Amino acid sequence: MTATTCTAVDPSTGEPGAAFAEATPQDVHRAVEAAAEAFHDPRLREPGRRVELLRGAAARLRAAGDEIVAVAGAETGLPEARLRSELERTAGQLEAFAALVERGDYVEAIIDTPDPAAIPIPRPDVRRMLVPIGPVAVFGASNFPLAFSVAGGDTASALAAGCPVVVKGHPSHPGTGAVVAREIEAAVADVGLPTGTFALLQASGIEVGEALVDESAIAAVGFTGSFAGGKALFDRAAARPNPIPVYAEMGSVNPIVLTDAALAARAQAIAEGLSASVSNFGGQLCTKPGVVFVPQGEAGDAFVADVADRLGAAEPQVLLNERLRDGLVAKIAELEDLAAPVRSSATAEGPGFRFRAAAYRAAAAELADRPELLDERFGPVVLFLAYGSREELLHALARVEGQLTASVHAQDSDAELVAALARVLSERAGRLVFDGFPTGVAVTEGMHHGGPFPATTAPAHTSVGMTAVRRFLRPIAFQNAPASVLPPELQDDNPFGIWRRVDGELTRDPL
Repeated sequence: MTATTCTAVDPSTGEPGAAFAEATPQDVHRAVEAAAEAFHDPRLREPGRRVELLRGAAARLRAAGDEIVAVAGAETGLPEARLRSELERTAGQLEAFAALVERGDYVEAIIDTPDPAAIPIPRPDVRRMLVPIGPVAVFGASNFPLAFSVAGGDTASALAAGCPVVVKGHPSHPGTGAVVAREIEAAVADVGLPTGTFALLQASGIEVGEALVDESAIAAVGFTGSFAGGKALFDRAAARPNPIPVYAEMGSVNPIVLTDAALAARAQAIAEGLSASVSNFGGQLCTKPGVVFVPQGEAGDAFVADVADRLGAAEPQVLLNERLRDGLVAKIAELEDLAAPVRSSATAEGPGFRFRAAAYRAAAAELADRPELLDERFGPVVLFLAYGSREELLHALARVEGQLTASVHAQDSDAELVAALARVLSERAGRLVFDGFPTGVAVTEGMHHGGPFPATTAPAHTSVGMTAVRRFLRPIAFQNAPASVLPPELQDDNPFGIWRRVDGELTRDPL
C-alpha cells in the first residue's frame, strides 16, 4: 500500500488484491461542491424521480449480483450465501425506501387552520412538514460491505429524503465499493438526476474522512463502526463553525440475561442459538451478544460448558482485516487478566486473519470493581457473568451502559423478574429481545437499531428501518403563507393524496 492507493486484502489468506486510487482533499471538495449543487436542483425534490432512482439502483445491484458477490467474497472472506443474502437486503431496503417516498406521509405534514376566536390570542394558519437537511456524508462499515456501506441504509434513507450523498468507502472492501458505486451512479443518470446526487471517495487513512466532515456544505453524517471512530467524527462535527449532527452507531455488548427457569426448560436450544449468534461471520456483527448473565449453580455451569464446547468445535473464523484481528488479540489479553477461559482460550490462527471462538467466565458481582469486563470484544468471543440472586443480577445490570440491544430468556413463571428486567434494560437499550437473539435486524417500519450513548451518538434515531429517513430531514413551519409558496404536501388540495394531520385529525382529504 502506498500513500496514493487503497489496496484490498483477502482476509482468508492475507494476500493483497487490487489497488484503487485514493481521494485527495481536492476530490473531497469537488464532490461536496457537486452535492451542494445537486441539493438545490429542483429535480432532486421530485418524489417520483427519487422513487425511480431507488428502484433503479436496486434493480442494477441485483443484475450485477454475481460480480458484486465475487468481489466482496475476495475482500471480506464472507461466504457466498451470506453475501447474496446481504445483497438482497441492500436491494430490498432501497425498494422499501422507494415505497416510503411514494406514500409521501414520511414528511409528517401538519396543518392547523386559522381560528380568529382562539384564546388567549387568535390562531394563525400554520403548516408544518419535514424537508431534506442537505448533503450527507456516509462512512461505510467494515462488517457489512453492502447493507451498511456504499448503497446501504444510510445512503438509501438519505437519498429517499432528497439529500445528495458522498460516501467515504471502507478500505477493507474498496473493490466492492467501486462496483456498487458504478451501479448507483448509473441509476442516477438513468433518471436524469444531477451527477452530484451521489459520489464515492476511496481512502485508507483518516484524512479524507476528516476533510469530508469539515466541508461546510455537509449537513449530516451517517457512520457505522467503532466507538473511537464514531466519537472522533462526532467531536469533529461538533467543533465546526456550523456544527452538524453525526448519527453514529458504535460499540455494543448486547447483554443477554438467562433465568434458572429458562435453562431448566430449554438449555440446549438456547446454547445452540447463542453459539451461532456469537460465532457466525466471525462474531463481527454489531448486535453480537458479548456478555451473558447466567445463574450460578450446576445448571448454569453445564450451560456455560456446553456453549464453550460448541464454540471450540467450530472452525476458526475469518476476521475482516488485520486491524480487527490485532485489536481482538489485544482485547483478549486484557480479558484474560479479568476472567477465566472456559475449556480453552480464544486464539489468532492462520492462514489469513482467523480467530478461534471461545468463552470466558467471571462473577457478575465483580463488575463493581472491574467495569472493564463490559468492554466490547469485536469477534467470536463471549463472556459469561454468573449471578447468585435477583438483587445481584439487577445491581449488575444497573452498571451496563447504553446498548443497541438487550435480550431476556425466561419462562412464564418468571413474570415478576421479567417485568423488573424490562424496566432496567429498557433504560439502557434501543431494542429488547425476548426468548431470541439480537443478531439479524429486520428492515421494517417499526425497527429501532440504535440506543443510548455510547452505543450511538443519537439515541432518538435508528439506522435501520423506515424511520431512519428522519435523520436527514428537518421541520419547517409556514405561517399565514400565500398558497404560491407552499410545497405540494401542504397545499389545500393535497395533490399527492398523502395522509396529513389537519386540526389534530389524520386525513387524506383536501381542505
